[in-house]
Amino acid sequence: MIIQDKNKYNSPKYRFVVRFTNSDVICQLAYAKISGDVIMTAAYSHELPGYGVPVGLTNYAAAYATGLLLARRHLKKVGLDTKYLGNTAADSAGNDYTVEPMEEGPRPFLALLDVGLARTTTGARLFGALKGALDGGLNIPHSEKRFFGFDKETKKLDPKQLRKVIFGGHIADYMKSLSQSHPDRFKKQFSRYIKSGITPDKIEGLYKNAHKAIRANPAPKAKPEKPKATGKPKRYNRNKLTQNQRKARVVQKLANKKKAQAAAAK
Repeated sequence: MIIQDKNKYNSPKYRFVVRFTNSDVICQLAYAKISGDVIMTAAYSHELPGYGVPVGLTNYAAAYATGLLLARRHLKKVGLDTKYLGNTAADSAGNDYTVEPMEEGPRPFLALLDVGLARTTTGARLFGALKGALDGGLNIPHSEKRFFGFDKETKKLDPKQLRKVIFGGHIADYMKSLSQSHPDRFKKQFSRYIKSGITPDKIEGLYKNAHKAIRANPAPKAKPEKPKATGKPKRYNRNKLTQNQRKARVVQKLANKKKAQAAAAK
């Protein structure tokens, strides 16, 4: 994925990188150099609270939203956001989508999926991030066989199932069933949802509004500047002595030595 042909005039081969941690989803657009990877654009699921999603930052719906955020952010950065809008219809979010190039004008931004060491099983969350990037307007070669809702027997994708997990429908169903069967476990497992006032009926609208907010303003939020320290800075070493101070110190040491020798002679 990082090999570059010599006859391509140093044009980089871009990669759509998806990584998961215990508390975050990381999406990046990168290309390789001899000195190392260069990250063009990055998006993280810990940014989603700024778009109205305060909890559930590692599930399938969050992975989709993070991929969408990366796509819109990068296309705005390279000036293609108004030319390639992606799949803007929420009702057709479950359908497989591939961006079509314009008859006249720049081609869509092409990148290759980089999954790292993750297992590429059907329905994995990394393909949720891929679906978000595709709907965001990036051109990433793919197959619908790995999306959630693909039936191996019929060899067809069920758009309704895929749309359901994109908008957190599977979370809402689990919340409803758990609240009825194990209320105490429900209160413990979904305590952050309860604290945020998120009920099963509000989850789909939550992600719909988040997608709209991402499209409206995908730019990263500026980090607040750290307050400047006031007063004198702490010192952990002595101040430098001047030449006169050093001479006086030597004289003082010699005087102390003579006193000690005189006291020992007595």
